Amino acid sequence: MKLNLKIPNYLKDAFKSELHLYEIALTKSDFKNAWYHLERSHIIGQSYPIEHTYSHWLMLKFGLRQKNTKEVFGQVIRLLVGGWKSFINHVPLGNTGGANVPPLKTMPVPNDIKILFNSK
Repeated sequence: MKLNLKIPNYLKDAFKSELHLYEIALTKSDFKNAWYHLERSHIIGQSYPIEHTYSHWLMLKFGLRQKNTKEVFGQVIRLLVGGWKSFINHVPLGNTGGANVPPLKTMPVPNDIKILFNSK
């Protein structure tokens, strides 16, 4: 069993880039694009406990800001179980992390992220 402790630098850079784009969209009250970049950060970081948990933390805060009780509840559940699933590398690849999708559903990975994953 592979344990994922630390995100590789090439993924960390992409993860941080998505979070930066999230912050920019958020400051412009462009909530659709802000959420889009949170989802992408989740896809990139979901195999690593710290990044995975941080994505869900930001999604929880976003849900609170939007007064979206479904999202808030969904993120609380994900925060309780997501990190340990990352640690043992047992995550549904491509899952965007929001409460609008089942937590264990594998989803298509966007092409640019797929290329990034294959660039090791």
